[in-house]
Amino acid sequence: MSMNNKYIIIIGCGRLGRVLTGRFSSQGHSLVVVDSNAEKFSLLGSDFSGFTIEGDAIEMAVLIQARIDKADALLAVTNNDNINLMVAQVAKDIYMVPQVMARVYDPKREIIYKNLNVSTVCPMLLAADEFFKLGQG
Repeated sequence: MSMNNKYIIIIGCGRLGRVLTGRFSSQGHSLVVVDSNAEKFSLLGSDFSGFTIEGDAIEMAVLIQARIDKADALLAVTNNDNINLMVAQVAKDIYMVPQVMARVYDPKREIIYKNLNVSTVCPMLLAADEFFKLGQG
């Protein structure tokens, strides 16, 4: 993903959200991180210079507070496929966010995201592919 000084919203401040936040922060992007558990924000790295919002990302008021209408990209990386799907769909269809990506745990759900034109990463399939490659060598 090539982004220069973009406004990025990250939904979910778990391990993946924190890693992404660190990487995008180090590149100088403007970030907002949304999570329903404010305690997770204390785990953000010292390089994080963005904003945090405690709230449920499926609530429109929370997305509006995150200024979703200004976002260049939204990454839905919670550990809940339903939340990621709903937030991605709202970002894509209602707010026309140019780049929407989501983590999806259940590979069977990937087709739903693809039909919404949302890019996905499925950790289970990535791991399976890597293990398969290692087993072939």
